[in-house]
Amino acid sequence: MADQSVEITEGCRLPVLRKNQENEDEWPLAEILSVKDISGKKLYYVHYIDFNKRLDEWVTPDRLDIKKLQFPKKEAKTPMKNGLPGSRPSSPERDVKKSLDLHVQSASATSRGKTLPTLKRKADSVSLATQVTAATPVTSLPGSVDASQASVYPAMRDSSFSIKSRDEHEPLTSLTTNGTSSIQRHLIPPQPGRKRKSCGGTDEDSQDSSDGIPSAPRMTGSLVSDRSHDDIVTRMKNIDCIELGRHRLKPWYFSPYPQELTSLPILYLCEFCLKYLKSLKCLQRHLTKCNLRHPPGNEIYRKGTISFFEIDGRKNKAYSQNLCLLAKCFLDHKTLYYDTDPFLFYVMTEYDSKGFHIVGYFSKEKESTEDYNVACILTLPPYQRRGYGKLLIEFSYELSKVEGKTGTPEKPLSDLGLLSYRSYWSQTILEILMDLKSENGERPQITINEISEITSVKKEDVISTLQYLNLINYYKGQYILTLSEDIVEGHERAMQKRHLRIDPKCLHFTPKDWSKRGKW
Repeated sequence: MADQSVEITEGCRLPVLRKNQENEDEWPLAEILSVKDISGKKLYYVHYIDFNKRLDEWVTPDRLDIKKLQFPKKEAKTPMKNGLPGSRPSSPERDVKKSLDLHVQSASATSRGKTLPTLKRKADSVSLATQVTAATPVTSLPGSVDASQASVYPAMRDSSFSIKSRDEHEPLTSLTTNGTSSIQRHLIPPQPGRKRKSCGGTDEDSQDSSDGIPSAPRMTGSLVSDRSHDDIVTRMKNIDCIELGRHRLKPWYFSPYPQELTSLPILYLCEFCLKYLKSLKCLQRHLTKCNLRHPPGNEIYRKGTISFFEIDGRKNKAYSQNLCLLAKCFLDHKTLYYDTDPFLFYVMTEYDSKGFHIVGYFSKEKESTEDYNVACILTLPPYQRRGYGKLLIEFSYELSKVEGKTGTPEKPLSDLGLLSYRSYWSQTILEILMDLKSENGERPQITINEISEITSVKKEDVISTLQYLNLINYYKGQYILTLSEDIVEGHERAMQKRHLRIDPKCLHFTPKDWSKRGKW
């Protein structure tokens, strides 16, 4: 539908034809990021507005609706963050977004009582909406409620027991401030002969990832992308295809592989050492010399065909850097740094007769001042939607249990990462609440702190998950947790599908005291 008489330039916006998940045609609004000419035919690299960047693609002119073309605003200069003029034309709303970002950063710096440091690792102010925090703003709890207890009631559909909605009372910011408030569970026996109705399950992909209150971005930590340095190059995918073992992967995002490799139709990777090579012949020659059949480092877990290897970013620098390059193809919220010394990498593999094949990994800081037990986490696309993501998350918390700490993932989380963590937290907490037993006819009690200690999930994540599941209600001067049949049945179905679990008996891990710098 493109009219060749109209010149479409970078920054223009217009509807572009694409297929949705139901394989139906749709025309979402898209922005032109780049234009190239191949053999006299123009191709346009488009970003679909309000869609994830992994859907960006090159399109042909016939997929453009030129009738609704929006030209970018013309300005003499495009101001940059450092005050220098830029040559790129500004697209609609670009200046508004920049001013909002600067406002958020300046406000957070004021609240912390210090100016923004110019560190190379900074928080992502653009993706604040994906941060996992308490889902409801809260005023302080009434004094009479501070010492009261919260109860857990499995609500029955035909029960006459009434629970007031949380909306009728004060909004909740946190259940406890000192961990003294408790949760009680009153078991209502099921009626004889009564069958439970089937209800919609809690599918991981159906969860809303837009809730949560954005908190101020932190200025320290690992591998957090500073989006202020985004430019036209890093916004575009630069690798067409990666061959890793028996899989061919289509990257989702930009990754800073050497420039001379970006023009290749396929980038070849050794699946054991992750070294990148420019041709199949080079890969075959490399495989005759590469002695690795598993990731370097110590194997600290093995059950069946699943193994975990612990890799020190200082001792195995080349492997760690290659792993980061590969991971950046599928992680948009993190940025790559070649200083891997402060990090540990835990690589999950699947074993067969040819060796240990990488499935996914997570990294963590050797020393985290903010209790982060995960910096980056990724399941490679061929292994997604098979339970490996939750297995990685569960393993990270098992390590925290051995260390005697509570942990939380580094923010911001990607959309898929948030879905996985939400699902894991929900299943883990519901598992504990449903296992509570009544003693002497009294309602069993459990505190938020006890849930946190049992699971090693940070208290703030426990509270935000309870709020996310809408379990918290206010009844007769106390906060109670109501487990509906829908939640119970959905949880039971989800647990039946969850076949992969971490067995703590198979974990051989001794935590190190990284505060002693000599161990680095």
